[in-house]
Amino acid sequence: MPQPFYHFQQNNMSVFIFPILEEFIDYTGTDPSSPCNKCLNVSWDSTPPCTCTINFTLEHPFESNVFMYYGLSNFYQNHRRYVKSRDDSQLNGDNTSLLNPSKECEPYRTNEDKPIAPCGAIANSMFNDTLELYRIENNTRIPIPLIKKGIAWWTDKNVKFRNPTGDGNNLTALFQGTTKPINWPKPVYMLDSEPDNNGFINEDFIVWMRTAALPTFRKLYRLIERKNNLQPTLQAGTYSLNITYNYPVHSFDGRKRMILSTISWMGGKNPFLGIAYITVGSICFFLGVVLLIIHHKYGNRNTSADIPN
Repeated sequence: MPQPFYHFQQNNMSVFIFPILEEFIDYTGTDPSSPCNKCLNVSWDSTPPCTCTINFTLEHPFESNVFMYYGLSNFYQNHRRYVKSRDDSQLNGDNTSLLNPSKECEPYRTNEDKPIAPCGAIANSMFNDTLELYRIENNTRIPIPLIKKGIAWWTDKNVKFRNPTGDGNNLTALFQGTTKPINWPKPVYMLDSEPDNNGFINEDFIVWMRTAALPTFRKLYRLIERKNNLQPTLQAGTYSLNITYNYPVHSFDGRKRMILSTISWMGGKNPFLGIAYITVGSICFFLGVVLLIIHHKYGNRNTSADIPN
């Protein structure tokens, strides 16, 4: 059991604050010994999809709620043309934009003379691997419940993304006259079986549409809630990650990984701010030393010109 950062008493109860824990599993498959190497050259429309399983061990228990992310490397979601390749009016449920998408979506605006919904390069490249987590106990695989709702920002889910207006229980009719993105195996109204998580308001889709600022990034995939205060969310031991490998990254030398992480009251583990403070502080210290030397060497010099009598 990891040592807590801090322990205090509250209402005659012991309260522990545990450190942030993270576990990374790279499943790109570039290593020939990797179980996912057979899936390395998968295409968007591989039938049947390639599957692989990676076993790993958690050395320490994850005590609090666990956040499951997928991570991509060498993927430039911050490219100007990529960021602009979307139609926000269409994503907000505007029926006119649904059938007449913005020209910013080119070349993913139409396909076979039908408007694409959702249009654009961002939607067309949506991450579509399926990740399943199991705990191995006595040679038995016990599935870990993964929560797929509540992973998107509230403003995105309730304000920025809307399905087209009409009969909300019949998404097939709402998207009639449109076609799926070129790389998608199924249309947007078949992303989920639950109506409140389908179409443009599917949370996996919403999370993907919030573009990352850096070429190496992670996006929230699932939540693992703590059910019992007496037991850790994920016990130390052996686990199995089942991957339905659909998303090709080998063509652009990308990498894929699954990340398990806990968070604190300050958020997740992110060394960027600390590195930035140390870097800026080091630069200021160096400049201070340089200016001190310059001042010591030249500061007392009399630069005034001699005035003749």
